[in-house]
Amino acid sequence: MTVKHTPVNAADVAAFVLEKQGEITAMKLQKLVYYSQAWSLVWDEAPLIREKIQAWANGPVIPELYFAHKGKYTVAPGEIEGNPDALDEDQRETIEAVLSHYGDKHSQWLSDLTHAEDPWKYARKEAGLPDGARGTTEITQAAMAEYYSSL
Repeated sequence: MTVKHTPVNAADVAAFVLEKQGEITAMKLQKLVYYSQAWSLVWDEAPLIREKIQAWANGPVIPELYFAHKGKYTVAPGEIEGNPDALDEDQRETIEAVLSHYGDKHSQWLSDLTHAEDPWKYARKEAGLPDGARGTTEITQAAMAEYYSSL
């Protein structure tokens, strides 16, 4: 039986990711937190983070996390004020599985992947946003769970 965990802040997940990955680009950090949320919805049947994810021009973005690293190209461990200890064991395992699959990919590869996947595409299409246009449409947890559970 799946244990329902309490969602944490995106900054907590980001701090854990940085602890495991070391310094990475801000874009890659966003994508790794996005995929951690996506796969938590599938594997744990519960959201990992509290914040909403938006379909920005460059892919899925958690605005609160964006404002924590705004203006930085790369983000190093300790630069995001999050608490990795807030994560329970299931959450850590989910993030570590995501990192083992996506962690060695370049940020542009991850961005291109999210652009090819339905949750981002549909959120942008629903809002009538053309390629490159700014937008803040939410990528819903339901859309993420439905799409990633079908893979």
